[in-house]
Amino acid sequence: MSGHIFRRLFHIAMFVIPFAYFEYGDSISDKLGVTLSQLVSLVIIVAIFGEAIRLKFKFTIFGQREYEANQVSALAWGGFAVGMVLLLVPIKQYAYPLIFSLAFGDPFMGEIRRQGVKLREVIIYSISFVLLLWILCWHLFATPLWLAFIFAPMCVFSEMPRLRYIDDNATMLLIPLAGILILDPFIGLM
Repeated sequence: MSGHIFRRLFHIAMFVIPFAYFEYGDSISDKLGVTLSQLVSLVIIVAIFGEAIRLKFKFTIFGQREYEANQVSALAWGGFAVGMVLLLVPIKQYAYPLIFSLAFGDPFMGEIRRQGVKLREVIIYSISFVLLLWILCWHLFATPLWLAFIFAPMCVFSEMPRLRYIDDNATMLLIPLAGILILDPFIGLM
């Protein structure tokens, strides 16, 4: 049970990542003598090597599930996906709502499923919740409002496939990220 609570709290804590990136990323990367995108790439590379070592020795860290000893962990998939968001769409209007969808939307969906809510209602409640997150980002970061109506459902449906080797922490970001990249030439934020 404590591992479950830790995973939920860890997810929610990810909301600080875009804040840290946009508020402190440039100064941290300047101190390290690299560009901000190089810093993000370095973090991803270190995470990949760390995950490779963890897999080589087949161990889990606190909060991970036992089966993750033998496959890429949800933590690694989520870290990779967040890193890709920051590398490919490094602007507030996209990064915040995408990362907030994972940080808050995934635990929300998981908890209402645990309550035995039927799939149809899980979908409706989750899309409504993630839609509110995107609307909040419209208010705070000038995310185009109409994107909320496309990407809230996309984020929710991207979380739903149960794939053996790719965790929903990755699909929930990488699928909507692809949508953002496809639509950006028409939006022109980047």
